[in-house]
Amino acid sequence: MYQYKVLTQKDKLFTGKFDPMVLEAALNSYAEQGWRLVTTATADIPSLGGPRQEFIAVLERKVE
Repeated sequence: MYQYKVLTQKDKLFTGKFDPMVLEAALNSYAEQGWRLVTTATADIPSLGGPRQEFIAVLERKVE
């Protein structure tokens, strides 16, 4: 059995600036806990000013 976690990184309209170093640190932190990156994608999220893109990373780890 596997457990899944979804991470998102909002685009600059929401958080100010996409920072790959912050994402890398988060992925490394989760890797230390047994998580591994399975896939990434982007999604269009509706908002008042029009759709915005959001980065999505899917992590998994085996549950004993």
